[in-house]
Amino acid sequence: MSELLALVWVVVLGVTASWLAWRVRLPSILLLLLAGLVAGPLTGLIVPDRLLGDLLMPFVSLAVGLILYEGGLTLRVSELRSVGHVVRNLVTIGALVTLAISTVAARLIFDLPWSLALLLGAILIVTGPTVVGPLLRHIRPGGSIGSILKWEAIVIDPLGALLAVLIFESAFLVGADGAVAAVLWGILKTVVIGGGLGAISAIVLAQLMARFWVPDYLQNAVSLMLVVATQAVADHFQQESGLLAVTVMGMVLANQRWADVRHIVEFKENLQVLLISFLFVLLGARLDATGLHGKLWGGLAFVGVLVLVARPLAVWISTRKAKLSRGERVFLGTVAPRGIVAAAVSAVFALHLEAADVPGAEDLVPLTFMVIIGTVALSGFFSPFLAHRLGVAAVNPQGVLFGGAGAWPRALAKVLQDRGIRVQLVDTNHDNLREARMAGLPVVERSILSDSLFDAIDFGGLGRFFAVTPNDWINTLAVHRFFGVFGRRGCYQCATADGSPAKAEQHRHLHGRRLFGAELTYGALAKRFGGGFTIKATPLTEEFGPDAFRAQYGADALVLMAITDAGRLRVGTVEEPIQPRAGQTIISFVPVAESATQPAQPA
Repeated sequence: MSELLALVWVVVLGVTASWLAWRVRLPSILLLLLAGLVAGPLTGLIVPDRLLGDLLMPFVSLAVGLILYEGGLTLRVSELRSVGHVVRNLVTIGALVTLAISTVAARLIFDLPWSLALLLGAILIVTGPTVVGPLLRHIRPGGSIGSILKWEAIVIDPLGALLAVLIFESAFLVGADGAVAAVLWGILKTVVIGGGLGAISAIVLAQLMARFWVPDYLQNAVSLMLVVATQAVADHFQQESGLLAVTVMGMVLANQRWADVRHIVEFKENLQVLLISFLFVLLGARLDATGLHGKLWGGLAFVGVLVLVARPLAVWISTRKAKLSRGERVFLGTVAPRGIVAAAVSAVFALHLEAADVPGAEDLVPLTFMVIIGTVALSGFFSPFLAHRLGVAAVNPQGVLFGGAGAWPRALAKVLQDRGIRVQLVDTNHDNLREARMAGLPVVERSILSDSLFDAIDFGGLGRFFAVTPNDWINTLAVHRFFGVFGRRGCYQCATADGSPAKAEQHRHLHGRRLFGAELTYGALAKRFGGGFTIKATPLTEEFGPDAFRAQYGADALVLMAITDAGRLRVGTVEEPIQPRAGQTIISFVPVAESATQPAQPA
């Protein structure tokens, strides 16, 4: 019964910490590790080695593989056209710079043997999608910065794990005489076995789905089976090559055109959240807090070297010839949080080294966790601020992505843009595109359901999605695509075609948040826009307040949105209509005649 209760604590603490992190806008890994420390060494509620026994490390390994597979599914080769050389430099030259500096720092600060310091340096070259991914979703940097950090985080994890394995084997198993040969042979086996198995498994899965040999309800299960099988087989022939195999498998699946894998991506995203929650609670609970005593100041100095010396130098060398602004380079040089792969790999090696009585082996896990906590805390607290100060991203983006560039969406986008809020329109209709460009609105000529759309949009400064095409079901499919980018809270669409509450309630789980009013469908708004109404921004003051606005424009005026005095956009929905008040700038449908006679109000 105690084991069941411990498992329940893992689930409860993991999910609660992840939700709380979302609420307070902090990196989830910080609260997850804190929950693990409290439940493990401080209270004894969770003892991972007793709970899972010999299955703990295999479970961690498979979970990390699934996380990297999900990361691979997000990698589009087309992104590499503009950022490929930077990513290549970061995961090769930049990784070697980090390895050298962290090795020397570990030797000088903690007096570790050179072999152990080198192993720790190899473990710490990784960043990881488990930390970088949520950070990017929170910050949404503009330009190519997001793609660079995403590719680096996903690619460096298997490479870092491989490098750590090769150093471990050459330093502790083979010896100096055979080290070079062991490293070269290990690299060859990993590339051939890991890369080959990953590509083959991806092709097999894509063909099974394209030929309809697997029913829809089993496709996620078959995908999961192939991932863990591929990882296990690759690891059997070459240790830690399974991480490369599953990353390659995800990349190949994401870029093939035989089968639609979007539902697999959605399933793996949900699975990733649960796995990260459980893993960090378990690994945090396994940490021996006594191992941190006496190393606090040294740990702070070590993290300082990694953050202030190693990362900036690695980025400077890797981006010397890249077309990046100074602000983008500085931001890249501040984002390198370590994640689950560093924690898992250090735990695995520590077991082997402690069993072999290697001096200093007991320090490997505590030092790694100190780096994880320090780098994640710094990135989580300061990266959003730096991104804003450096002009890389908005801390709380207010911009709107319009799926559709019809007449009234164009007018609404133009009013928002004139008020300093970033807009981006997407459409395929040539007339709509021409009118949008003539109005000075940024527009992307793509279908809102196109696979290449995400590569064509710069999400910097965008915080909401409006599905505003004349077709209800296209709008519904579109908001589903952007749930993963903006969350359900940030995805909106027009009301259903007939505007009936019964129909809206019947399909409520499929829709985004309903814009403006229950009866205000796309057609109703288009009729209003073409029938003597226009969209206007009106500042409300103490002298010209909500009552004066109603007196001026009448009961037919429709308030759509409000911009607060702090510059934040509030969107009216069926459930939460806008309540105008002084100090806001309201955006509304108003009669053209009254609009023309209303004197301009101060901004």
